[in-house]
Amino acid sequence: MAQQESLEFRTEVQQLLNILANSLYTEREIFLRELISNSSDALHRIQFEMLTNRDVLDPDAELAVRIDFDEEARTLTVSDTGIGMTCEELIENLGTIAHSGAMTFLKELEEGQRPADIIGQFGVGFYSVFMVADEVTVTTRSYKPEARAWRWTSRGDSHFTIAPADKETRGTTVEIKLKEDAAEFASAWRLEQIVKKHSDYVSFPIYVRDKVVNRQTALWRKSPQEVTEEEYEDFYRQLTLDFEKPLLHVHLVTDVPVDIHSILYVPRKRERGFTRLPDEYGLRLYSKKILIQERNQDLLPEHLRFVEGVVDSEDLPLNISRETVQSSRAIRQIRKALTGRVVKALRSLAEERPDDYRVFWDEFGLFIKHGVTTDPTARDGLLPLLRFYTSRSGDELVSLADYVGRMAEGQEVIYYLLGSDRAAVESSPHLDYFRAHDLEVLYLLDPLDGFMIQSLGEYEGKRFQNVDDPELELPEEAAEAEEGEEAAERLSADEFAALAGRFKEVLGERITEVRESKVLSGSPCRLVSPEAGPGRDLDRVRRWLEQDFEVPAMILELNPRHPLIRNLAHLVAEQPGDPLIGAVIEQLYENLLLLDGLHPNPSQMVPRIQRLLEAAVRR
Repeated sequence: MAQQESLEFRTEVQQLLNILANSLYTEREIFLRELISNSSDALHRIQFEMLTNRDVLDPDAELAVRIDFDEEARTLTVSDTGIGMTCEELIENLGTIAHSGAMTFLKELEEGQRPADIIGQFGVGFYSVFMVADEVTVTTRSYKPEARAWRWTSRGDSHFTIAPADKETRGTTVEIKLKEDAAEFASAWRLEQIVKKHSDYVSFPIYVRDKVVNRQTALWRKSPQEVTEEEYEDFYRQLTLDFEKPLLHVHLVTDVPVDIHSILYVPRKRERGFTRLPDEYGLRLYSKKILIQERNQDLLPEHLRFVEGVVDSEDLPLNISRETVQSSRAIRQIRKALTGRVVKALRSLAEERPDDYRVFWDEFGLFIKHGVTTDPTARDGLLPLLRFYTSRSGDELVSLADYVGRMAEGQEVIYYLLGSDRAAVESSPHLDYFRAHDLEVLYLLDPLDGFMIQSLGEYEGKRFQNVDDPELELPEEAAEAEEGEEAAERLSADEFAALAGRFKEVLGERITEVRESKVLSGSPCRLVSPEAGPGRDLDRVRRWLEQDFEVPAMILELNPRHPLIRNLAHLVAEQPGDPLIGAVIEQLYENLLLLDGLHPNPSQMVPRIQRLLEAAVRR
């Protein structure tokens, strides 16, 4: 592109601009926070680039943000000496909104949220300038020596223009023609107030005219006793653009065995708008307050990748490479210290603020399970963090220690049940016996749980056992009580044999055996693994991962005391040719697959269910 060109915004951007351009919100000052945040990011990027590349435009320019204004002309200028943009980058960054952020932003506005709370979360921060601007001009030049300067101009309507520009220096300048009712922002006092409120910890100097107005103090370099909760929260917002308070922070300052200055945060939510791509995780790594890596993924184990924060160390060289980081003894020591402190903080959160820990577990529990499953060295520290629903816990989550502490007398194993969700598990026939004898069962509802339990094997000397295990171990006291119960009306041996034969005939190779159940009471039947071991626990994982998943053949246990089974046996004896028999058997079998989280295609049951309903109505 060699001449000026007029381009059109995408539809959702036009909607967004229309809202912001006509906004009268009292929090309009946040536009400056967003522009400074963009400048700070650009400065970090050029600082990072120059660690390995000095062939840049203006290599000796001060890394800073400069704010100027003209009160009479009602103009405001925000400029930086950051990485700058090429023409293509300018169009991409200011002509569109990545990840459809505008649509989500508009939806949040419709639901009544304040713009101040959500601008910046959806990649729309720059556009907040149109709350105060009649016209905005962005002039930028990339750090690449051969790149030329470009100018982007918009009045907040449906179009913007791109044209070559005259700019000798690297970086970006945003010129704002203020609306009449936004004249307050052409004032040194007002601008300084906004900077101190929102951008005081930006690590580059922010000039208003010729005066540096931000502290630039690296918060992580302070003693924890000197930092207030408000400062921690402000720094978190600047670091992450997440405007919800974090669940907790960890401030670590040590000098032995390695120098560490670090502030780490556990966010309240896993998904925080559209400011982060899925693979963008890691901590900001500094050496002597100089950023050397924006997203270091070696400072914490992968199962703690949800943690945000900064780490600074005097023991790291400025020119450290990724390969050097991975083999660095100092990095290994830092990783060990940070990991220990994060896990300790999470354990304290669970003990002291259980409601907040519930929020954490709902969002990040899968990460902890992943650590337990894949990292044997981390297992002992993570086990106290695990939480489960159980057959006795209601809506409360319990730890393994809670479970073991209230095991029944004579109980030697930890019982668990796999399922796709709580509703399915709580309807499972496998629980009949355990409910009758008040034996607690862990609910394992995630596909990863089967892997995790198999990797654990046992906890505090108590091994885990699936309640569908063919070699199920039950406390002697409970087993004796079962044997002493009065038998309900049941089928004769011949009736049961005939019914079992019909089940085997209908289901064929899908079952290995039909037998009488010794544990069912309120349910008509259940499916049992033919062999003990990890196979059944991993079947649900295969069900999730494999498109051509085939349900394994299992043992079918019938409850001869259940009315449905007795009536079905009578129907087999009296009307063996009735087509309902086959439909009922198929439906009972598929009900069990559904409850066990193994059904490959539940929707295929619908026609059969309808036939059964029609038959029931006719009778």
